[in-house]
Amino acid sequence: MSLPTVLALDLSTTRGVIAVVRGESVLFQASFTAERSHNAQVFTPLQQALAAVGEDSARIAIGTGPGSYTGVRIAIAAAQGVALSRGWPIIGWPSIATAQPADYQVLGDARRGMFYSAPVTQHGLGEIQLLDAAGAQALVSDGGVWKSFDAKLPLGLAEVELVMPDAVCLAQIVGGLSEAEVQTHAARPLEPIYLQEAFITVAKKAGKAVPLGRSGVTV
Repeated sequence: MSLPTVLALDLSTTRGVIAVVRGESVLFQASFTAERSHNAQVFTPLQQALAAVGEDSARIAIGTGPGSYTGVRIAIAAAQGVALSRGWPIIGWPSIATAQPADYQVLGDARRGMFYSAPVTQHGLGEIQLLDAAGAQALVSDGGVWKSFDAKLPLGLAEVELVMPDAVCLAQIVGGLSEAEVQTHAARPLEPIYLQEAFITVAKKAGKAVPLGRSGVTV
């Protein structure tokens, strides 16, 4: 039985990552930094990744956050375009579950004075809970392996390690799924992970139109 080829893409942070993996072999890997222009940066490495896949069929793995709402949506749109033309399945996987080792706790900034925490077990994401600053500090102080995918340490907590989404790890996770598991995951809605309801900004002055906005992360 041949090993599946996986094209993995994660744009949930300012550092976009992409990889093509077959088993333990990394056929292509690239990263790029972009604050708000993932849509302008992603297409060249994506073309290179498709060239690395060649004529083989592949699975597509997308990091779904939490993180940049715009980045995750761009990754989903790019993946859907490839999948439509090639007939490949797309599997969404939490970006925050792609670090090593496979078991740890995540702490991140949920905006509006709140933080989120979730357990990761064998790269599977457990229930996400929202906490205030005091609750987050108390949880981290209980011990364990803590990681954050934020740009800076939440609350400056030295017990937390800053990491980034790993496209190779994401590809290997999805490559390890059975065909039945791939079908199950591919049938699920592909959307960013939300932490809170959308925040609606109200105009401060009469007559001033203010668009609906989000809190800055996939919330």
